[in-house]
Amino acid sequence: MRNRQNKMLSVIVVQALTVVAFGAAYAMLGGNDSSRFRDVVVGTKSYPRAEIPRDQPWQVTPLYDDATVVSDDDLAAVLHKIRPRFNDKNIRPNLVEHALRAWGIHAKFDDPGVMSGEDLKNFLVDHGRFLRVFKDVPPLLQQQPEGVAIRWGRQVGGSVHHDHWLACLTEAGIDRHHRVTTQTRMDMTIDDVIQEALRDFKLDEREVEWSVMAFGFWLVSDEDGKTVRTWKTNTGRELSFDLLAKRLIRGHKQYGVCTGTHRVYSAMVLIRLDDTYKILSESVRAELWQYLEKTRDLIEVCQFADGHWPYNWWDGKESLDSPLPPVNSQVVIATGHHLEWLSIAPLELHPFQGSEQGREMIRKAAKWLIANVKSQSDADMLRQYTFYSHVGNALALWRKTRPEKFWREHGQAKYPYVADHTRKQASAKTDAKVEPTEQDANPKVTD
Repeated sequence: MRNRQNKMLSVIVVQALTVVAFGAAYAMLGGNDSSRFRDVVVGTKSYPRAEIPRDQPWQVTPLYDDATVVSDDDLAAVLHKIRPRFNDKNIRPNLVEHALRAWGIHAKFDDPGVMSGEDLKNFLVDHGRFLRVFKDVPPLLQQQPEGVAIRWGRQVGGSVHHDHWLACLTEAGIDRHHRVTTQTRMDMTIDDVIQEALRDFKLDEREVEWSVMAFGFWLVSDEDGKTVRTWKTNTGRELSFDLLAKRLIRGHKQYGVCTGTHRVYSAMVLIRLDDTYKILSESVRAELWQYLEKTRDLIEVCQFADGHWPYNWWDGKESLDSPLPPVNSQVVIATGHHLEWLSIAPLELHPFQGSEQGREMIRKAAKWLIANVKSQSDADMLRQYTFYSHVGNALALWRKTRPEKFWREHGQAKYPYVADHTRKQASAKTDAKVEPTEQDANPKVTD
């Protein structure tokens, strides 16, 4: 009997020691290791969260106010053309995202046929508003156990590019605590979208341009916070801005959406962020800078006499001799997007390092774009809206302002709303088929 009691006591002691050992080992685990332990041993799923240091996203400041690039009258004319004249017959997420990025969430228009920033925002963050247009497709806002994912791709009713929804709302100035209403919940916020995007990101995925921007605008410090320089994904991988930067500039310059120009803009954003927050190592910053210098050198030698840059700008001088067919949307993409990133770039990265010769190239590009925009009908503008939204944004940046601010202070007075039947007829004509996507205009999107 005593032997049996001793054996039972031994078993209990061993079990107790085992539990204590497991507890001690678990206590010594780092955050990621303890999460993996719970996933594997306990059978629960962990969801890493980053401490976002700011409630309002950081915004890149334009560096120039040059009326020789675009006058007040020309800027007002361009912005008049790119007002978001959408309705439930022609609206889709990609259009709204581009409009919000250009106009911001506070934009207001006297014309009731133009969607305000509030209307644009609601279409993206409220499943009920989305459902008014897209009834038989999966939700744009995908409820996840601990966050909200955005359905993206070429399917009907989806956001075309990964993290484009988040990047555009971020540049539009949305608050991190703004409510996001999904199909099943009304208590989610933009923070839940950010968290899902951070942990869902894969370094080798096809498109990283918008993830880089969105993460940078949210993870850098506010006045009292601390910049987040590393974070964890669902797979336990630790990411950093160094890794994002190296992925961003990997491969030939032609790769990436819109002939690689979005990658250039995102690279420039990282440099501007690093100027203040030191988010990059010296070696990676040097690589980014060299990438942008090479881009500058290429566009120095491939501008056409009329001012536009070719779609195959990456071929440099050879593109003048063997240009791709001059499809309007493609040359608007190349010229508008280059003018956009140059508006936030220091003079050293401008053609001819900011000399008068280089500034004249910028003036010629702007003049070509302004004339091109003015020549478009309302229907043509709607079909190619995603491309032309970048033109309006770029030209506003060259006047050190934003489309919403300039329109409120100058444009609205120059183009007052007049309610009459001819305007309604003109508006009806803009129900024409919309050009599919920026991605469709550039099939070479992978490295």
